[in-house]
Amino acid sequence: MASTQSYRGYAVHPSAHRLCDESFSANLLIKRADGHSSDSQYRFFSLGYFPQEAQAIAYSRRWARDWIDTRG
Repeated sequence: MASTQSYRGYAVHPSAHRLCDESFSANLLIKRADGHSSDSQYRFFSLGYFPQEAQAIAYSRRWARDWIDTRG
């Protein structure tokens, strides 16, 4: 299981979900560190599919950094 990490004012929580074909879906929850409402949460599902859970989580982490960096 992945742990939550801080990145540029956001809490990043990557996760992976095992699918029936034994692959893993890369998922992600991003929250603004200073936000208290649901408007400060962003959920992403099925960012990619991977044979191993660790690969899915690593991809979610990279994807989160890219997403945060492009938002300014």
